[in-house]
Amino acid sequence: MNLRSLIVAVLLILAGCATPERAPVSAPPVVVSRSTWQQVDREIVAASRSATEQSKIYARGAMDYWRTRVYQLTEENFIPWFSSYWTQEWLSMKVSWYAISGSDEQNHSEKRLAAYLLEQYQRRVLAPVALEIDPDQILGLATAFYVDILQEELQRISQRHGVPMAQLNGRIQKIPAIALGPPAARNASLYQVVRTQPLNTLPAYAALIDKIHKAGGDRGVDSTDTAMAPVAKRASKRIEAEMAPRGAASAVAAVAGKLAGALISVGVAGVRAVIQANDRPDSEALIRSSLGNTFDKAWIKLVQNPTTGVMAGTLYLAAQIEGNLASSLQPSVGLEAGTVEWSPGQSTNPQIGP
Repeated sequence: MNLRSLIVAVLLILAGCATPERAPVSAPPVVVSRSTWQQVDREIVAASRSATEQSKIYARGAMDYWRTRVYQLTEENFIPWFSSYWTQEWLSMKVSWYAISGSDEQNHSEKRLAAYLLEQYQRRVLAPVALEIDPDQILGLATAFYVDILQEELQRISQRHGVPMAQLNGRIQKIPAIALGPPAARNASLYQVVRTQPLNTLPAYAALIDKIHKAGGDRGVDSTDTAMAPVAKRASKRIEAEMAPRGAASAVAAVAGKLAGALISVGVAGVRAVIQANDRPDSEALIRSSLGNTFDKAWIKLVQNPTTGVMAGTLYLAAQIEGNLASSLQPSVGLEAGTVEWSPGQSTNPQIGP
């Protein structure tokens, strides 16, 4: 190759390197028709209803498990503890102390004993079960389950109708899912709800759960102190009836001397043990009946109450989402027949509490 040819080849190479790259051809934006958006809205409503039903099935199953575990630990931990001889002796000492240090309030000893039994029931039954599952956890898990299902359905809706996910996201940003403001942090769109992971890091969701808790009060066994009242009353009356023979035995022992007094005391203790053993079946039956009736009422309330139960979070979100979309699907006055003006967020749904 001569010098001229070499120079020409080098110039061609340099010219090729200097040519700017062609910009990628951008695809034209997808135009989604109004009728398609209407169908998308209807399918979001249907997806919300389906997710709600699936969440109900989960919540009911979880509550069934919670109830089973509470009953199991009541039988395994609380009733044997309550019925034991030494627990009854300890309760006798406490009732005696309540009677000595108590006020003139009616049934003071019974109320104090009921409070103590409630404390023991919480420690021996409810707290251990809560390490596995409890209504508070079920409330949060059921709501998160609903949101997860809805998020998956939104992706299917996008694919089914050829609507780019970016456009669908823009649309659901305008759909209120939580409306508890002001302040604005207590409000959230459907987009924020399905995109926040984990859900409990969303301030508006935390505000919703707090409102449910305040409306519902105690999340454990509601009014368990009421269930303990008849148990405490029976125990207190029996213990007070036993206190008189104890006093008589002490007086006889003081006169008869140490040896005879010790024998008399042992004899009285044996009588008390027999009385407690005979009373044990009735006491255990009373515990099962009283706790069982109260617990079942609380369980039904937690399962069925739409504003304070374990489905309250799911039902609130579903009402907001479906309510706002339903308003967007209604024909607006003044528009031509067959057209719909989409304006999500204009409906107002009932909120929990004042």
